Amino acid sequence: MAPRTKTPQPPAPHAADSHDLIRVHGARENNLKDVSIELPKRRLTVFTGVSGSGKSSLVFSTIAAESQRLINETYSAFVQGFMPTQARPDVDVLDGLTTAIIVDQQRMGSDPRSTVGTATDANAMLRILFSRLGKPHIGPPGAFAFNVPSVTASGAITVERGNKKAVKATFSRTGGMCPRCEGRGSVSDIDLTQLYDDSKSIAEGAFTIPGWKSDSWWTVRTYAESGFLDPNKPIAKFTKKEMQDFLYREPTKVKVEGANLTFEGLIPKIQKSFLSKDRESMQPHIREFVDRAVTFTTCPECEGTRLTEGARSSKIKKISIADACAMEIRDLAEWVRGLDEPSVAPLLEALQQTLDSFVEIGLGYLALDRPSGTLSGGEAQRVKMIRHLGSSLTDVTYVFDEPTIGLHPHDIQRMNDLLLRLRDKGNTVLVVEHKPEAIAIADHVVDLGPGAGTAGGTVCFEGTLEGLRTSDTVTGRHLDDRAVLKEEVRKSTGALEIRGATSHNLRDVDVDIPLGVLTVITGVAGSGKSSLVHGSIPAGENVISVDQSPIRGSRRSNPATYTGLLEPIRKAFAKANGVKPALFSANSEGACPTCNGAGVIFTDLGMMASVSSPCEDCEGKRFQASVLDYHLGGRDISEVLAMSVSEAEEFFGSGEAALPAAHKILDRLVDVGLGYLSLGQPLTTLSGGERQRLKLATHMGDKGGVYVLDEPTTGLHLADVEQLLGLLDRLVESGKSVIVIEHHQAVMAHADWIIDLGPGAGHDGGQIVFEGTPADLVAARSTLTGEHLAEYVGE
Repeated sequence: MAPRTKTPQPPAPHAADSHDLIRVHGARENNLKDVSIELPKRRLTVFTGVSGSGKSSLVFSTIAAESQRLINETYSAFVQGFMPTQARPDVDVLDGLTTAIIVDQQRMGSDPRSTVGTATDANAMLRILFSRLGKPHIGPPGAFAFNVPSVTASGAITVERGNKKAVKATFSRTGGMCPRCEGRGSVSDIDLTQLYDDSKSIAEGAFTIPGWKSDSWWTVRTYAESGFLDPNKPIAKFTKKEMQDFLYREPTKVKVEGANLTFEGLIPKIQKSFLSKDRESMQPHIREFVDRAVTFTTCPECEGTRLTEGARSSKIKKISIADACAMEIRDLAEWVRGLDEPSVAPLLEALQQTLDSFVEIGLGYLALDRPSGTLSGGEAQRVKMIRHLGSSLTDVTYVFDEPTIGLHPHDIQRMNDLLLRLRDKGNTVLVVEHKPEAIAIADHVVDLGPGAGTAGGTVCFEGTLEGLRTSDTVTGRHLDDRAVLKEEVRKSTGALEIRGATSHNLRDVDVDIPLGVLTVITGVAGSGKSSLVHGSIPAGENVISVDQSPIRGSRRSNPATYTGLLEPIRKAFAKANGVKPALFSANSEGACPTCNGAGVIFTDLGMMASVSSPCEDCEGKRFQASVLDYHLGGRDISEVLAMSVSEAEEFFGSGEAALPAAHKILDRLVDVGLGYLSLGQPLTTLSGGERQRLKLATHMGDKGGVYVLDEPTTGLHLADVEQLLGLLDRLVESGKSVIVIEHHQAVMAHADWIIDLGPGAGHDGGQIVFEGTPADLVAARSTLTGEHLAEYVGE
């Protein structure tokens, strides 16, 4: 008998292989309601749900935030003191986390010296390359840096060695910064005729600056009574010294009627008080004054390159560093590929890899000298992705916030391939997304909802894409929504003529944008849409532009303050109770003295995260107790600010609290789909899509005839796009002209007129490749947009 062999038992699973899930239990950050989910590692998970349903709260504020906090805790207390401190998210258990790398939509710094090259380290590598190979040799890498000024110094220094003795020393450093524009590439000229009337004296009210009245204490009287100027002499008759003091004097302490004040030249004062502020946040009359008084022109010395003459004179194969930075990145990549120099081989390899990543990610049309503040949210996010593409790290959690933003349907496939490549290297990829094409590649889907704000914050579905389709959630029902082409389009009432547009990559474009209809400007990313609309449409008082620039606001700012809604409400409270309106502002006289109107008390714990706790005196209501005794329609001011927009619309619409001025603003907020926001919710807690719609609601009250919207579907759920189309229709029907830069096929299908730019990006774009109705575009299928739109509408 043959001996019986035993079947080998499969080896017991290794303990280390049991950690294949990220477990979240009891998450309550922002509007999350005790959410508990398990996410598979080394898979691609997409989070869906209407705008404001809690996706970002779960992914960014809970999972990614805790991962980063735990990594920071591995550093010494000394190092942690220099790092941003983060509080632990409001969650019971977070288990199985890996290192998180966050690639979000935050705009890159808008500092004028920040460019695509400085933000991605490509400039740093180019500077080393030119300092080694450039002819003539002008110095170390700093000599090619427009952020480094040239410095020379000489004098006596004391050397503390044996017998102390003073020795003469000279020091010099060659920098690449153009001294005229200080590395900004442009210089600002202030038109003095817009600041004062030189035929009058200061005493006669020569200043024409908004808010500078002839008796204003802190400005005009400082000039009149400083002792440096004759207040009764016409400015035109000032001596050379008086004019120098009047325009350029350094800040100097002076006594005016016994009070200590600072006298400063007019030019630096204007620069500090007006030019250092964000243009968007200025009041309309101030903005108008700044646009009138200040002109920005290309620096005549460096011709906009930001660099000194020396840095521009050093060349490799007849190309200077300024030429290299001005090239499109795909052309620069080819030029670098042609450099064969063994002495700098590792540097060339790293630079080549960075530049190739730009091309691969669809940003080959950018140039390294492009200011980073001018990138769209989608472009900024893809620039941040570049440093991770060639990374050898695995088992990392990559967190993306709508990576398809600003992408034409043609480019979305390329982005999907990149996300899958990151996953296939053994990483966990978490993506917040609304586009069906991006949701389609998910291994696992988490749908949050069912509504937004307080109506959201729960997990409605978890599973596969097919499961989502058959589930009865809002996302599941709308996943296969397709807009249909209009049977009839509106007729234009006129045209906005653009002639010879050459901004950025536009090639002498002539186009008539029809008025009185819904016009969509489309084309692949980098084809010249924004250049055509923002750079060529004459910015008159009749044009209202709602772009994607972020809303600046602290946690004290909220929808009520941002939209101007609080003003009529405060006045109505004051009138009803016979007191001052300032009492009903948490930033003014009505503020709780303990927390200064913040509603919370912050305790700084050094290297540990600051602790915030509700103020015990006002219980988080932000107002003094005496202010809460005043009522309007039976509610106090804190109860009104706690209302949702929809509740407030009803409250101020009729009855004792009827307030037409407030009702009009609330109507517009409901119109753009923000009825669920509470009036006092801090702006810092709003999502990107919510902020853009808040901005749109604010501008809907402006008296313009032409509305220019930059990708209004950003951050919008499939179900909300329908509501947006209704809003655009109402704007057109009220007699407005609406021009939309957009990639979403539903908006294209709904348009009356389409202008398609292309055919490619960068120097391959900048031309009009189609003008006509959506039906004609689908029938012709002559462009990339036409093909994708035809596929979308099922033609």
